[in-house]
Amino acid sequence: MTSPGSAAGGRREETRRDSPSREAFSTVTLTFRSGGVKCVGRLYRPDRPTDPPLVVLSGGPIGAGAGVLEPYAERLAAAGYAVFRFDGRHAGESDGEPRNLVSPSRMRADWDAALAGLRARDDVDTDRVVLWGVGLAGGIALEVAADDPRIRAVVAQTPVRSGRAFLRSRGLGTLARGAAAGVRDLLQSPFFGAHAVPIVDEGAGDPALVSAPGAARRYRDLAAEDWENRTPGRSFLALARHTCRDGGARPTCPTLVIGGTRDDVVPIEPVEATADAVPTATLLRLPVNHFDLYADEGLTQAVGHGLAFLDSVVRE
Repeated sequence: MTSPGSAAGGRREETRRDSPSREAFSTVTLTFRSGGVKCVGRLYRPDRPTDPPLVVLSGGPIGAGAGVLEPYAERLAAAGYAVFRFDGRHAGESDGEPRNLVSPSRMRADWDAALAGLRARDDVDTDRVVLWGVGLAGGIALEVAADDPRIRAVVAQTPVRSGRAFLRSRGLGTLARGAAAGVRDLLQSPFFGAHAVPIVDEGAGDPALVSAPGAARRYRDLAAEDWENRTPGRSFLALARHTCRDGGARPTCPTLVIGGTRDDVVPIEPVEATADAVPTATLLRLPVNHFDLYADEGLTQAVGHGLAFLDSVVRE
């Protein structure tokens, strides 16, 4: 893992309201390689304590990159946690073509590579590592922790443990059209480039990974200005193949599972099932929709409860 230089990172002005003072922490951009591809992340170091626990943070709205989680990283760092917030391959600041490809298997490899890079460094405390994953990354974080007893705690926020179930909830028609788009993408991409479909439905009639009312506008509000609402059709196939292994991902470390009772992207019922499947899990239900968790009161609630949980399990 290398450090090409410092960076502050930008996001839309609305999400800067009530953000913590940047004097409480410093940031440095780090890179690591996963599957031969350069991935980019940002390490946030608090001024105090000198040897803080480390939170590894990734996920957010599909395809939008981890930059939407910058307010989380800033608040955790201001509270005294080191945070490594990273983009997986194909998204955000990381390399990887085609752009916005959604691949649970590659996402899992990216988490493993990020952890390996962090553990090779001598300037972060890797004895107290916490995973904080959002959406599909929330389910992946549970799998990583189940396989790695060195992980001290997990926060799984609106976790998606089964891409198959996530797509099936959109209806069989969407699933069938998405599968057809995936097959077309695989056939044509070696010759003519990727066949893309929308990530979020904007009313054009194409199959989309997310079709909740109002989701397109909220995506545009959160994502970077150069974000494109397109994903290769093969993302449908990758998600359809993704489901929890037998027995599910069951970490033995303390786990906090966060869901929104008004969430129509990742409904509360599968989130509750995830918490039920993890013996060490505590379930937190917040009265919010999916996108409320990225700004204002929903963000404040998620971070506040998350910090209370982390303080109780990894603070020394």
